Amino acid sequence: MSATQFDEGRLMQVLVAPIVSEKATMVAEKSNAVVFKVLQDATKPEIKAAVELMFKVQVKGVSVLNQKGKTKRFGKTIGRRDHVRKAFVTLMPGQELNLGGEAV
Repeated sequence: MSATQFDEGRLMQVLVAPIVSEKATMVAEKSNAVVFKVLQDATKPEIKAAVELMFKVQVKGVSVLNQKGKTKRFGKTIGRRDHVRKAFVTLMPGQELNLGGEAV
């Protein structure tokens, strides 16, 4: 699918933030993938188009997982963290993503 089918303004909002964690770093080194926090209603084709548009790279595939927010206590009150939707974006061989200085 090409990026022309999607609204460019929407694509700019699909990727919320890159996820930098131990697991994300291991995945990046092992399978040339980058992990993003994405909108709850983002689809795989949208995520692919957004990454290709914003970072000018070719995407091989997108895997998505929904992580339920943990229930936490703040003194007496019980709250809950937000649900998170993560996208594991696998890049084509030879492609790399530059997130603020360090190449992934």
